[in-house]
Amino acid sequence: KDRGSVDSSGDLRALRKMAQPIESEFEGTALVADPIHRYIQFTVPLKKGEVAEKNIIDSPWAQRLRYICQLQSARWVFPSAEHSRFQHSLGAMHLAGNFARHLYPSLRRILGNDCPSAAFIEEYMRITGLLHDVGHGPFGHFFDDNFLLDFGITHEDIGQTIIQDELGDLIRQLRRSPSGPFASGEELRPEDIAFPIKKDGKDDHRKPKWLRLLQPLTSGIFTFDNLDYVARDSYMCGVAIGPVDRDRLIHYSFFSPKGLTLHKAGNAALTMFLNARLYLYTNVYYHRTTRAIDLHLREIFPETMKTIFPGNPLEHMEKYLHLTDWSLLEEVSRWRHGKGSNKALAREWGRILGRDIKWKMAYDRTLSLN
Repeated sequence: KDRGSVDSSGDLRALRKMAQPIESEFEGTALVADPIHRYIQFTVPLKKGEVAEKNIIDSPWAQRLRYICQLQSARWVFPSAEHSRFQHSLGAMHLAGNFARHLYPSLRRILGNDCPSAAFIEEYMRITGLLHDVGHGPFGHFFDDNFLLDFGITHEDIGQTIIQDELGDLIRQLRRSPSGPFASGEELRPEDIAFPIKKDGKDDHRKPKWLRLLQPLTSGIFTFDNLDYVARDSYMCGVAIGPVDRDRLIHYSFFSPKGLTLHKAGNAALTMFLNARLYLYTNVYYHRTTRAIDLHLREIFPETMKTIFPGNPLEHMEKYLHLTDWSLLEEVSRWRHGKGSNKALAREWGRILGRDIKWKMAYDRTLSLN
């Protein structure tokens, strides 16, 4: 070799050797950026044919949530509130996993050998969080009250059907969480994922105890659902609610013989959270203009749905897959330009989309509950 030349081959080999174990730590998972949680981790296939969280996130039913608005009428009041159920579902998945990892030791103490593995519990909670809103239709809960009610169902019934019939095969093939693989023989059951979404009490005694213990994390006082949407909705609306200490609430949660329990050291964080949630209901969800738009929509929504959708969504799931806020608003927007048969509906939709709101608040009253 010429004087002054450098043989770098040895250095390169050393670097490659050092990189191998480091690279392996990052295989099988990926990150997505999020304004509330900074980064959300999810599993990706390690090899061809493996099913991971990415497969469910990228499924048509989960991707549909990109076009279902998180806030129904409030987005016409708060210009920046254009976030979707998809973003919220990823956040709920993230928080559900945080709950699972923290609560597992106390769950194990209660259940002993009847407790599934830590990775299984984590993945059960994460998939439940990801799919808890998968059945929502356009305009969210308003859709339930002003369309689904006629068929005696809710978005939760639709969500359970999607989880079990449309996504069941994928769910059953999951074998690991971001923390690691399940124990041998463990398999997620779609009916268990669907169970806490609509708890009617009929089959509670048939469900394993671990499943019943975890249920309050889906529909309790503080859950992966409301801890995400309170923070996300306030951020996206630009409404200041004060601090919501999610980490403290999770840290002081544990399972006791009575079920999910909060240590007294978490009481202040719970009070802060409940006050923040109440503030959002008063100033965002039940904002006077939001409610006025809902009243206007209520007059035309049932007739609108009869025009654009064939009937009970449970009998038309393929069509329901494509029914979103975007598709509905695109359809009624065409009516405004003379491409619909119902001129009265077209006129009223034109007023709503133009924010020419029919109703005005005459007075309000604050009720105190003791």
